[in-house]
Amino acid sequence: MRKLSLAIALAAATVAVPAFAQDMSAPAPTDNSAQPGEAAAPDGSKAFGIEPYFGVMGGWEQFDNERGHGIPQALNADNTLRNNYRPSGSLVQGVLGVNVPLGPVFVGAEGNVIKGIEGNIDWEYGAAGRFGFRAGDSGLIYGKVGYQWVNFDKFSARSTNGGDTSRDYSAITYGIGAEVGPQSIGLKGITGNAGFRIRAEVNTFGDAQSFRPMLGIITHF
Repeated sequence: MRKLSLAIALAAATVAVPAFAQDMSAPAPTDNSAQPGEAAAPDGSKAFGIEPYFGVMGGWEQFDNERGHGIPQALNADNTLRNNYRPSGSLVQGVLGVNVPLGPVFVGAEGNVIKGIEGNIDWEYGAAGRFGFRAGDSGLIYGKVGYQWVNFDKFSARSTNGGDTSRDYSAITYGIGAEVGPQSIGLKGITGNAGFRIRAEVNTFGDAQSFRPMLGIITHF
């Protein structure tokens, strides 16, 4: 009886070991690959989806400081203010938005809040729509257009009427950019699971009245 039990156990182990080895060697399924019969992007990933995201970026902005060019015009009316005014400086930015992949392209919308670290730029905030092309399943090349508000509250000198020069200035904003997050190193794609991408973009304010390059990390979920 003991010999029979040992023989059964040995036979079960002989069958189980190859099966376990096969399970260990099988590749893990990719969550963002299109299934048979499902619409697919050119790279074989899912064609459609909804991707919420947020991110943190840093950079620099320089506003036009010449008389008659938008934002600086009111501040340059007084020479004393003009000598103390520096419409440039480093920034930190938070963004929150959503992408909608549509095959090889995508559309989306996002809001942003910016805090000036140095110079006379205090706060900025705004919203923009984005549109562009998918570079594989984890890269984006895009343009954006929206509306932005800028506050120079750090510029604390008094105006001629005794009030603080801390009003908001607003205008249309334009930008171009790219995001890179290779799926091959586990960063997933815009139709897959959560992951990270690196974003680089350049924006301008109004009639090319500013230049703002930014670089940061976007995480999607």
